[in-house]
This record gives sequence, structure tokens and C-alpha cells, in this order.
Amino acid sequence: MLAKYWKKIGMLILIIACVFNIMNKLVHKLSLNSEMLSSAQYIYEQQQEENNENKTN
Repeated sequence: MLAKYWKKIGMLILIIACVFNIMNKLVHKLSLNSEMLSSAQYIYEQQQEENNENKTN
């Protein structure tokens, strides 16, 4: 009986996995504000490192 319905069972498992993946991403999504702040902080730190390397050379 399983051999007869394997495509439907596989599609059902795939759909459930996709729904769980989407829900997980929505629940753990960062806000745009915090994402922009972390990006700005990263760029600032990279520029500081470049400035320190230029001063030592």
C-alpha cells in the first residue's frame, strides 16, 4: 500500500517541511532596524581596522 501512495506521502512531507521552515524564519526574523545597526557597526569596525593598519605602516 505504501508503494502505491509514495508520491503523495513524499509531497505531504515536503509541504510540511516547507511550512515549518517558513514559520521558523518568520518567528526568528530580525527587525530591519537591528539589522541596519549591526551592518553599520560592522562597517565602522572594518574602517577602524583599516585606519589602524595604515597608521602602523
